[in-house]
Amino acid sequence: MGITKTDKFTDEQNKLANIAKALGHPARIAILMHLFKIDSCICGDLVNEIGLAQPTISQHLKELKNLGIIKGNISGTSICYCIDQDEWTQITTLLNQFLSQKTEGAGNCC
Repeated sequence: MGITKTDKFTDEQNKLANIAKALGHPARIAILMHLFKIDSCICGDLVNEIGLAQPTISQHLKELKNLGIIKGNISGTSICYCIDQDEWTQITTLLNQFLSQKTEGAGNCC
């Protein structure tokens, strides 16, 4: 496997790529949608809601947590997860800036 060359790109480009990677799996989208829908921390089992095995859910939660989209707190023997609103606001701003770009020329080059 080759070495990644992420140092050749800006922090913003790397951040956008990491966001796209995290949002690029439907299970992660389903987890986020569920967390937004319940609008609180979930300490229960996401397996029944999402329909995937516990180890798979745990891996997706880990990816979302590593990016900072969700945060987790230990509560007894389980971990409660919720959306990190500050990070989500930053992600939303970054994605909106990226997705709202327009070409400056005629825009009809091809």
